[in-house]
Amino acid sequence: MEPGPTAAQRRCSLPPWLPLGLLLWSGLALSALPFGSSPHRVFHDLLSEQQLLEVEDLSLSLLQGGGLGPLSLPPDLPDLDPECRELLLDFANSSAELTGCLVRSARPVRLCQTCYPLFQQVVSKMDNISRAAGNTSESQSCARSLLMADRMQIVVILSEFFNTTWQEANCANCLTNNSEELSNSTVYFLNLFNHTLTCFEHNLQGNAHSLLQTKNYSEVCKNCREAYKTLSSLYSEMQKMNELENKAEPGTHLCIDVEDAVSTLLLMSLFQFSCSVPSFSYEYPVEAMKKSQ
Repeated sequence: MEPGPTAAQRRCSLPPWLPLGLLLWSGLALSALPFGSSPHRVFHDLLSEQQLLEVEDLSLSLLQGGGLGPLSLPPDLPDLDPECRELLLDFANSSAELTGCLVRSARPVRLCQTCYPLFQQVVSKMDNISRAAGNTSESQSCARSLLMADRMQIVVILSEFFNTTWQEANCANCLTNNSEELSNSTVYFLNLFNHTLTCFEHNLQGNAHSLLQTKNYSEVCKNCREAYKTLSSLYSEMQKMNELENKAEPGTHLCIDVEDAVSTLLLMSLFQFSCSVPSFSYEYPVEAMKKSQ
């Protein structure tokens, strides 16, 4: 007795509409069948007995975790070459990391100081895709496939989103000229900011009040006044330097991390503690309220 045809041999004779057949066979399209019909009866009308056996064989293979193998993609559908796919996966992974960092650093704002290494990584991955390394036809084809092959251009949209977010946050004003690390003035400001917050917290803990008593923050204002004044002076100096260098695009704002830190201190000292403190030369909260109206 000659052995029967193998599963692989059976697959070669299957009709091109096999995926639909498998979908019906698995029961996923039962709602689309006429009332009173069954997948097996429909198949029996359309297929020969041999083809029915082939469909059953492949259906069982799929249910057991197998795949369609070469039939999973039409032979005329081009796929990315391995190196190009690697570039796409690198960009996908770095984009996911940067997106997570931006969201986690949204409140309180820590975008520039926390996410700048990841932003530089995304920029580097995008450069790898967009430039034709060695000007070879393969690399040019990869760039076209990933950046211009369809109207959505997902890779381009993501890259533009990250660049726009970075520019609107004015992160360049927190970083060195090569954007590889935080500038000395930014590090110094953030240290003073944390020192001032620690002063607030320490004095609040040492002056706990009963819920029935009127809270008096005079000690907080007095003990933290010098730290607040030092931070205010540094902020004014950073503003002046920024106006001279004019690095921010657009406008001359400092980076969002510094501006949000100042906004936090203003709200705490003026409104929560009612301190009489030196005023920051700061317009961001007013502008933000105007935009929200």
